[in-house]
Amino acid sequence: MSYFITGTDTGVGKTLVSCALLHGLAAQGKRVAGFKPVAAGCDDEDHNEDAKALRAAGSIQAAYGQINPYCFPHAIAPHLAARHAGVRIEFGRILTSYRELAAQADAVIVEGAGGFCVPLNEKQDSADLAVALELPVILVVGMRLGCLNHALLTVRAIMDHQLECAGWVANVLGANMSALQENVDTLRERIGAPLLGIVPFMANPDAKAAAQHLDLNLLEHNLSNE
Repeated sequence: MSYFITGTDTGVGKTLVSCALLHGLAAQGKRVAGFKPVAAGCDDEDHNEDAKALRAAGSIQAAYGQINPYCFPHAIAPHLAARHAGVRIEFGRILTSYRELAAQADAVIVEGAGGFCVPLNEKQDSADLAVALELPVILVVGMRLGCLNHALLTVRAIMDHQLECAGWVANVLGANMSALQENVDTLRERIGAPLLGIVPFMANPDAKAAAQHLDLNLLEHNLSNE
C-alpha cells in the first residue's frame, strides 16, 4: 500500500494529494507515514513546509529527519539546490530512511520533487528514485491549459521505466478552467490507470476535504487484480 506520488509539474498539488491519501488511509485504520526524500526551500529551522504537512498527516511518530532526509535552503531544482549547499543527493541515504519508515507503517506515501524526471544529482533523477524504491506511481495532474500533453508524457515516462501507474488524480487548479470535464474525459480515455478522483478547486486547499474526493478502493481493486 505504499506509493510514489509524482506530478505533471511543480506546484500542481502533490502535497495536497499526498496528505489526502494519508488521511484516507488512516481513516481505514492503517498506520501511515508521509515521506519527502528531497525538498528545496526550507525555513530557519531547515524544515520544509511540504515535508511538515506530510509529517502532520501521518499517523505514526517519526522524526523530521526521517520524513525529509534532504532539505535545501533554496527553492530551485533539487540537484541545483544540493550543489549550492555543497551536497550530493545519495539514493542510499533515502532508501535507508524509507525502509525505517516502512518498518513502522502499513503504508508510506512518498512525495517526489517537482515533475517525474527532475534531476536529483548529475546522473539520476526522480524517475530513477521511484525505480530504486520499487513503488507503484500515482500521478497528480494539475488541471490547467497544457495538462493533457504533460500528463500523457509523464504516463509514458512511467511506463518507459517499467513502473506501474496505479492511478491518477485530477487536481483542479483554477476556478474557471475551460472545458474541465472534457479534459478529464480525454485523459480517462488515454490513461490506462484508474482516475482516483477529481479534487475541486479550493481557494484554501485542505487535505482532509480533498480526501473526500478520492476513491481509495480503486487502489485496493488494482492490488487484488495483480
